[in-house]
Formats: sequence, C-alpha cells, structure tokens
Amino acid sequence: MTGTAVIPQVFTRPPTLIGHRGLGKGEVRGQLENTLGSFLGALEAGVQWVEVDVRRTLDDELFVAHDAAFPDGAFLAEMTGAEADRLGALRITELLGELPDQAGVIFDVKSSLEDATRPADATTAALLARIADKSLRHRPTVAASFDPAALRHLREESPDLPLALLTWLHFPIGQAVAAAAHLDLQVLAVHAGSLWPDTAIAPLDVPSLERIVEQVHQSHRQLLVWCPTEAQALNLAAAGVDALVVDAVPTQVRALSAQRPQR
Repeated sequence: MTGTAVIPQVFTRPPTLIGHRGLGKGEVRGQLENTLGSFLGALEAGVQWVEVDVRRTLDDELFVAHDAAFPDGAFLAEMTGAEADRLGALRITELLGELPDQAGVIFDVKSSLEDATRPADATTAALLARIADKSLRHRPTVAASFDPAALRHLREESPDLPLALLTWLHFPIGQAVAAAAHLDLQVLAVHAGSLWPDTAIAPLDVPSLERIVEQVHQSHRQLLVWCPTEAQALNLAAAGVDALVVDAVPTQVRALSAQRPQR
C-alpha cells in the first residue's frame, strides 16, 4: 500500500487522550500502572482511551504487563496463566470485561523471545488479534507494536483491525513518517523524544512540528505521540496531533481542557 491510499481515521480531534498504562506510568492517585483500578481511574479522570501492554504466558494466555519479568525475576512467558493469576497479574479478557463499551483501547503488543520459534499464527500478536477482533465489535480498538512482524501477524489475523507503528525514544522522525506512509496501517505512534531530541544544541535536521503533522496527514495516516510532558502536550495539541498517550492523566486532562476554546 502506498501513501496515496486513503485510510479511515481512528481518532477525532482535538486530540484524543489515551491513559498510559491507565492513569500513567508508576503510581498515580494511589493506583499502580496496568491495574484495573488504574484503567478505570483514567476513564473517570477524563480520557477517552487507555493504553494496554500485552504479554503472553507459557500456555498462551494474555495478560496486561509492561515488563517481561516480575520484580522477583520470574518471566511471564515461562509461567502458566494460573501462576500469573496468583501473582496478581490482570488478564486482558478481565480488563475488557470491566471497561465500559465506549472506552477505546490501544493494545501495545510486546513480542517475546519465545515468539521467535512459534509459527506466525501462534505469536503474541496473533493471539491478541483474535481478542482484539472481538473487541472491535464493541469498542474503538487499535493494536500497536514496535515489532513490524507483529503488525503483519495482526493484519493477517484481523484485516479490519486498525494498526499503529510504534517508534522508540529518539527514533529519526523522517524515517518514522516515511515508513508509516507505506505500511498497511492507520497510525504512526512516535515518542515525544523524536520531536524534541535530548541534545544540548537544537538539531538542524528535525522539521517543524507543524510540518511533521502535515506530512503524516497528507499521507492519509494519523499521528499519535506518546509520553509528552505537559508543555509538549499543549504544543502537540495546538499543532493538530491526532492522539496523545499521557502520564499523570488527571494533570494532563486539566491542562489540555484549559487550552481548548470554550464553545
């Protein structure tokens, strides 16, 4: 697919706010990240979507987990779903059962080491695709990954599921925009560090934020930016970015709401 293909939009503007791991990374308002309380708290605080990390167990159960291992060093991919339950991990199916239907979900697919020896239809991405396909019937749903192969497996298993290419901190923005324009996906999801590189001297080869947004939209994709600071989020909203994955959700919601013009 080329950048000239028109792809239906996933997010509406002013920017769709997405709670990072629920209310935000770490602990926010007494709720730990990637827990049911954190996800429900994020919706109560005013975001429309939540971002959910997805990992697999040894017996192909899917759980909400950012890191591959628990604090004691035990790897989720090496234990059964029952063992993960005993450690207090949250199942993807349990989360979806508790979220209201109007709440959007963006799944961050974490490919595991063990996916390398599995066929394409048995990878973490393929397992999620079957759940996400059902989710899509009831709620706005997107699947994202840093792993291009995972995106291919998602597309093969669920052709109608909107997809997002994730890029990491300081990933070259020109490369990210060009790649997204020629992939079969709807959204480019870049870290704020790609737009504001952490250098002592401002780089000369990073286009303006407005130019980046324009190029993404002209390629008929949408731009999501994850983990901006409050000041960055305000600039991103003003520039027309389509979605923001934010930490410290209550603070970000208040700041962005204050910026929006009164109707």
